Amino acid sequence: MKPISRGLLATALAVLLLAGCATQQPSPSVVDRASDRDAGQLMGEAESQSPAEAARTRLKAAHIVARQGNRERAYEITDNLDESALSADDRVRWALLHSELGRALEQPRAVTRAARVLDDELAMSSEQQKTLIERRRWARQALDQPDLKSLAVPGLAGRKVERIAVFLPESGPLSNVADTLKTAMQTHQDISGDSTSLRFFDTSQASLSELYEQARAMDAQIVIGPLSKDSVTRLEQRGSVPLPTLALNYGESDHNQASQLFQYGLSAEDEARQVAKRASEEGHRQMSLMVPDNSWGQRVGEAFLDAWQNEGGSVANAIRYNPEGNANSAVKKALSVSGERARLDNIDGLFLLAVPEYARQVPSLLDYYYASELPTYATSHLHEGIDQPRQDKNLDGINFVDIPWQIPDAAVGGEEALPFYNSYRALSDDADASMFRLLAMGVDAYEAGTRLADINALQNFQGATGQLYLTADGRIYRKLPWAQFQNGVPGAILSSGPASSE
Repeated sequence: MKPISRGLLATALAVLLLAGCATQQPSPSVVDRASDRDAGQLMGEAESQSPAEAARTRLKAAHIVARQGNRERAYEITDNLDESALSADDRVRWALLHSELGRALEQPRAVTRAARVLDDELAMSSEQQKTLIERRRWARQALDQPDLKSLAVPGLAGRKVERIAVFLPESGPLSNVADTLKTAMQTHQDISGDSTSLRFFDTSQASLSELYEQARAMDAQIVIGPLSKDSVTRLEQRGSVPLPTLALNYGESDHNQASQLFQYGLSAEDEARQVAKRASEEGHRQMSLMVPDNSWGQRVGEAFLDAWQNEGGSVANAIRYNPEGNANSAVKKALSVSGERARLDNIDGLFLLAVPEYARQVPSLLDYYYASELPTYATSHLHEGIDQPRQDKNLDGINFVDIPWQIPDAAVGGEEALPFYNSYRALSDDADASMFRLLAMGVDAYEAGTRLADINALQNFQGATGQLYLTADGRIYRKLPWAQFQNGVPGAILSSGPASSE
């Protein structure tokens, strides 16, 4: 990621959202014996030391063993070391060593763990920072390329999924979301004529262990759900789950370690990462950010920052705005306005995270401050999903991602070309626009669940919510189509900018 660390990024979001003399050398055999002995002595000493002393001693031992060339043993030491007990300088030294060893031994999760030091306010040289950023980029690329054979569910291979248990809450803060997902699954099943049996279990009335017991009692082949992030986090920290499971959210761990657990949802962070990638592909390098001053804004803003700086981009201004207020002050800061004119010498794009009411203020302010040509990128959240050209004309020129079902003309050239068109028609007739993305998610959840029997059929699956793809730890993300507001209506983007080959 970073010219600046995420700890510093969090601060930025809060503020602006902004060798000795040459001597005769002993023979290699003497060096090796001395290193062996010294490392072993150090590891023994660490057993009786305080946690902080022990961590530092083990780090010294790991360096000795690594210099000796025994990478496997050195990796074992750094992997089992409690880096949180180290001083700031030693944590950086540990991160550099552990990430080097992890990359050499093809352990991308170890590299990801080591690179977390980039998220804290630790002093390091630009070269150290560059090294860790590059290694983290390698790790993420490795984790995003799954071995489909390793993700396959042996008990389902070659079989049709006929019995599905669905874990959703019937009461509580997520019950409306659950009702929408349930409606979508049932409607889609009826329209498709699928004979698969769906049985719904109330997560607000039973523990996960009890729910899995009930699912087994009905001889369920798979589970769809649970919905809450906390429940998914608990599941992904297990070694495995009792039945193949498609969770309807993403856990908070760095990776999902539970076998047979898959995760799928509508992730705003994933949308922000796609925005960062496209802005980079279109040749931009210095972006300003505007995100709401709340936990959602910080979470999605940091996802964009992380992805953007991993693409090699830098941040000119990072602004956290009051979502209930006027956009003028935030826009002025984002554009470095001096007098009545934007200063765009170091700004070549704007990332906007906003809901429609706030977002509609921004283009006219860009125009007022002589920045109407500044490329602006947004997530789906500025689009209400209904045609209202009079209001949305204020959004003209903004590029944004959204699900195919919300932007059929831009995504696939018209409604009749949409995935699951018949279900789309049935669900769109009386749908609340604010819940329509969840209806699409319910359709894709049903389809993805039935495809767990054939992982190859799930990878790059064209769904109602986008093109679904698997990562190495079983998380399913979406590649979304792009649109641009033109005369108040989402339309196709005819040119993808400087990086396009077309």
